[in-house]
Amino acid sequence: MSQITARLPDEVISALDRAAQALNRSRADIIRQAIESYLEDFDDLTVAIERLRDPADMNIDWQEAKRALLADN
Repeated sequence: MSQITARLPDEVISALDRAAQALNRSRADIIRQAIESYLEDFDDLTVAIERLRDPADMNIDWQEAKRALLADN
């Protein structure tokens, strides 16, 4: 496992310490989990953007979808 160093504002460190204490976890655990979650979201958003840019992928207008969904109720 590799180690990295990052500089964070004091307010972020205070919030990190509060979260770590509340969850009974270390700073490193909280940071690791936050980065993993961020990267998962980044991957999902990357796929979504690629699909939106793909002219072969069918897209529907949000307003049309909203009207269709609300009409079924």
